Amino acid sequence: METIAFATPTPFWMWGVFFGVFLALLAFDLGVLNKKDHAVTISESLKRSLGYAFIAFLFGGWIWYVNDAGKGMEDAGLFITGYLVELSLSLDNIFVISLVLTYFKVPKQYQHRVLFWGIIGVIIMRGVMIGAGTAIVQNFHHVLYLFAAFLVFTGVKMLFMKGDDEHDMADNKVVKFFERRLRVTSELQGSKFMVKQPDPKTGKPITYFTPLMLALAVVEVVDVIFAVDSIPAILAITTKTFIVYTSNLFAIMGLRSLYFTLSAMLDRFKYLKYSLALVLIFIGSKVFVVKLLDMEKFPPALSLVVTVGLLLSGALFSLHRTKAEEANSKPAE
Repeated sequence: METIAFATPTPFWMWGVFFGVFLALLAFDLGVLNKKDHAVTISESLKRSLGYAFIAFLFGGWIWYVNDAGKGMEDAGLFITGYLVELSLSLDNIFVISLVLTYFKVPKQYQHRVLFWGIIGVIIMRGVMIGAGTAIVQNFHHVLYLFAAFLVFTGVKMLFMKGDDEHDMADNKVVKFFERRLRVTSELQGSKFMVKQPDPKTGKPITYFTPLMLALAVVEVVDVIFAVDSIPAILAITTKTFIVYTSNLFAIMGLRSLYFTLSAMLDRFKYLKYSLALVLIFIGSKVFVVKLLDMEKFPPALSLVVTVGLLLSGALFSLHRTKAEEANSKPAE
């Protein structure tokens, strides 16, 4: 099992480099790539996502470079594994976000704005959740086995989940909660999250939230809900806060950029959930395998190979099956 201690925390300068890089990416995204609201095309989405993925892998290489040879290679492997796991487990998140934006009738030219500001909330909320999770594991080590059991249970549940399950946003409790408690305009007000409008009773201007703000709030809550699955998954890989946090944020940044491509291709990857389920079962099982075999830790390289292999196999199988189904559904000439 991986040694857990506070003796060698990540130096502050490494945290500074990460936040410097990440905030620069956010500023570039909003100030340059999306200076004007517009509908992001699939081509733009793919190019940005590949760019963010390249930067994430460069960051992994930097982690390797700045550490001692053995430790650097191990930490880089853990970072890439955590990045891929978070990326894959958040695919369902993309589906739900797509439903949220559709439910609130957010035009395509404003969808990036909601996703971008959602990342700001993620930076804070993921930090709190990851900090609490690693602190619990480090001080109450046996909690890790509960996380692992939860992952195995979730994976098995996903394997037997019906493929035609639907998310009905009209009956969603989160949506209803916000609609009952906030003053919301009946229509969008351009790209604004808040506007001043006359109070129906007094006539004095008061602050109203727009449906765009409501969509943003629901997206943030959805991210917290999905983090309940993804954070235990990466804590089962490593309890190093720096690795967990940075891999999470890089994955979320890349996936939000990939949203516009994936939302148009969701039907193509409807079988990917089975490989995601196997990834969860594998990650959860590793914790018990390490204990049963009295290992110091599960080999990070092997973990990375298995994770990538399962995800790649699931994606290829999904593309093959959906292509075959489309061919079979075409009427014979």
